[in-house]
Amino acid sequence: MTVKKDNKFMKISKINRYLLFAGLALFLIFGHARADGNTLNVFPERIVLNLTQTPYNSQAVTWRTQKMGTSPRAQIIRVSEFSSLESTPKIFSARTSAVDLDKKTTVYHHSVVFNSLEPNVLYAYRVGDDQHFSEWNQFITASEKLKSFTFLYFGDIQNQIQSMCSRVFRTAFQKQPDAGFWLFAGDMVDNGDDDKEWKEFFNAMGWIPRTIPLMLLPGNHEYPDRRFIPLEDYKISKLWRPHFTLPENGPKDLEETVFSFEYQGVCFVMLNGNELIEKQAKWLEKILSKNRQHWVIVSIHQPVYSISKRRNRTDFQKFFVPVFDRFSVDLVLQGHDHAYSRTFPLRNNQRVPDKEKGTVYVISIAGPKFYPISSRYDHLMAKTGSREPLFQSIRVDADTLHYTSYNIMKQVYDSFEIHK
Repeated sequence: MTVKKDNKFMKISKINRYLLFAGLALFLIFGHARADGNTLNVFPERIVLNLTQTPYNSQAVTWRTQKMGTSPRAQIIRVSEFSSLESTPKIFSARTSAVDLDKKTTVYHHSVVFNSLEPNVLYAYRVGDDQHFSEWNQFITASEKLKSFTFLYFGDIQNQIQSMCSRVFRTAFQKQPDAGFWLFAGDMVDNGDDDKEWKEFFNAMGWIPRTIPLMLLPGNHEYPDRRFIPLEDYKISKLWRPHFTLPENGPKDLEETVFSFEYQGVCFVMLNGNELIEKQAKWLEKILSKNRQHWVIVSIHQPVYSISKRRNRTDFQKFFVPVFDRFSVDLVLQGHDHAYSRTFPLRNNQRVPDKEKGTVYVISIAGPKFYPISSRYDHLMAKTGSREPLFQSIRVDADTLHYTSYNIMKQVYDSFEIHK
């Protein structure tokens, strides 16, 4: 039996099948994109922990959404209670600020300070709103008393943030996964007002700042270029304070760019080398005059003893060094010069005799941009050099501070100890 094919019917069927498949494809593409777009708009991103002034009983967390949620908040619970059906997380409502990136784009930054925590306890937390929470993360609070710990210190990142500096962060985490926090001495980005560069910074860090707190101070690249703007417009980037929740115990008008905090026997002081230096020096003297911690570590972006051929700023020597000397600051951590240096212990801008008390000043670089080194302060230097990214591990014990600088291959580049 022969079956006669209807060519007209076959053509229509092919067209219908084509339209069906095309419609299905368009639905999958645009429908999926729309769903993903909605999820991305409200899902928490750029989640970062920061220490408070008293990290033994509180912790700060900040995150961003591209759309305002219904009730932004964070939940927290002791990890030891996390699996108990009878335990429920404690809820903290978020403080929210809207930030206009441009005339068409507004984003929303949210922050919470977890207070009334217990010392040396592992906590789990998540952030979000009714329908869109982050994953559960965890952190450990500091001890209230003097106790050995390690933190990591990074110099300038600034360029090729995601493509190159991701390796530095991952290597540092592999080398010291249990660090109490990471300290950044400024210039995390090249242009502090460019949100795309902050996106690179958080992409390069990955999930690390969700479980290891970051303590950051601004460099000159978190400010506008003072050569091209009026003096009244020289202010910290509008993206600095929304991204981080840092202690607000600094001088007026410098909150969250100048501050101090205590961590297991160490008084940390973070200074802002960009503005109001004399005002900071007076504040610093008040802070250190009340200090009862065993160690004192200061960080500032611009160096006190610059090794760059391009510049030699001396106002820090005038305003800060007398205070450092008077209160026996142990260590000063810096950036800015895109090279590495470590001084001998110094007092009154001079090397002290062996075994006498002095302050050690370090400059380091974490990014791929390097400057030529000057011999200006060679008589003060124990080590200079480096045309490679570095990170530093600093362990503080009761009577000894152990400092080690590593390169990207986890090889020791420099090391020393300070004894009490």
